[in-house]
Amino acid sequence: MLVDMLSTCRTITWAACASQMFFSFTFGFTHSFLLMIMGYDCYVAICHPLRYNVLMNPRGCARLVSWSWAGGSIMGMMVTLIVFHLTFCGSNVIHHFACHVLSLLKLACGKETSSVTLGVILVCVSALMGCLFLIVLSYVFIVAAILRIPSAEGRHKTFSTCVSHLTVVIVHYGFASIIYLKPKGPHSMDSNILWPPPI
Repeated sequence: MLVDMLSTCRTITWAACASQMFFSFTFGFTHSFLLMIMGYDCYVAICHPLRYNVLMNPRGCARLVSWSWAGGSIMGMMVTLIVFHLTFCGSNVIHHFACHVLSLLKLACGKETSSVTLGVILVCVSALMGCLFLIVLSYVFIVAAILRIPSAEGRHKTFSTCVSHLTVVIVHYGFASIIYLKPKGPHSMDSNILWPPPI
């Protein structure tokens, strides 16, 4: 993508486009899974501090991170295979600065296009909302534990250990919501373009 941005001929092969989409989704899903694990880590640290070294031992943490990367790769491969299983027709001009799934789905034609679009949306939403639900659930228990701390200083100190994670969660899901959940208008495709297409 960076090479393409610097070149004057902005073309990409199907294989490069598919790999770009695979890595984009893999990193996105892996990030969500890692945020979920970090939420669990905060939960264990605050709600079960005496058992923290047992529950979050190095071997267990390595397993959780490995499962996150494996899950992210599987989800990235699944979405990429679903999208590139479609038949593409027309000008094959992607109205985006990268091989973005929404732009590619606009180029697809055939009877199965709407069902594939729905499938991609369901896969993405179920995985991401599942992670978000577990993160929110962790914070429900964390807030309940913090409210039981008698001193205000103790509550502040305990909550400050989670602020950085909570900030990253809000930024990650906030920007994802802005990109994927914004209302579609007549110029919605143009709003995602980094620069005007070449004439």
